[in-house]
Amino acid sequence: MQHSDPSQSGTPEGPLQQIEWLVDALTREPEAWALFLDIDGTLVDIAPSPDAIVVPPDLPGNLVALSRRLNGALALVTGRALPYADKLFKPYELPVAGLHGAERRMVDGSVDAVAATSAFEEVKTALAAAAGQWPGVLVEDKGAAVAAHYRQAPEWRDEVEKAMEFYLLQAGSDFTLQRGKMVFEIRPARANKGSAVQSYLEEAPFRGRRPIAIGDDVTDEDMFRIVNRMGGHSIRIADAPGGTEARGIIASAEDLRQALARAATAGDGSEFPSSTSLPSSLKGRTA
Repeated sequence: MQHSDPSQSGTPEGPLQQIEWLVDALTREPEAWALFLDIDGTLVDIAPSPDAIVVPPDLPGNLVALSRRLNGALALVTGRALPYADKLFKPYELPVAGLHGAERRMVDGSVDAVAATSAFEEVKTALAAAAGQWPGVLVEDKGAAVAAHYRQAPEWRDEVEKAMEFYLLQAGSDFTLQRGKMVFEIRPARANKGSAVQSYLEEAPFRGRRPIAIGDDVTDEDMFRIVNRMGGHSIRIADAPGGTEARGIIASAEDLRQALARAATAGDGSEFPSSTSLPSSLKGRTA
């Protein structure tokens, strides 16, 4: 069963073809690829609040098994802070680029981190106090970044955006305002997810490999652009194509988890399961 690289195809690929290509690439040519994965909305389902997400019990082990298959060339690229990402996947500590690339743990365990200044601590305190005006809006302190989630109170979107623009000015030129799915975030401007991927690709064991980047949000577009430019492949978790730099889509985080599980367990007779073991959302689907 051979699959062409969708990034080199002149015709669009459907979600099912993306899944089969991904499993095939990671199992047949693991030495050729480096894998970069967002967390929220990509590896785990979106939840009403950041603390409410559920990590399926088999996911951490599957990621570690897949990392071993790729000889360590797997990294998580997330808006989460490093300590929180580690909490999700404990006891494992994978390479992680946190805060949209502003902090990064390398394969050897060393960390390039950024600390919050006293001035930024004051910004976070002021924002938390202001949030009392917006019932249902959750302010998330990420250390060197701060996010305002309005998923449970979308009626406050415009007010929250204006406030975040104001507090961005207070934070200064070292920060930028990141817009995402039902969230505004003030984060360090020194890096983004694309530059984080690029930094990993300059280091072993990522160096010399073609990158695959998978994400679900506008915050992932920077890494899609970098990966495409470097001859890799990009996939967005979405139920329909369009509005993205990604070259393919997979319909849901559940479908991606199923694909990664297949790639992680390849070699035990389960590499190419029958259609009955495909994700339920794909059964009977035509691409």
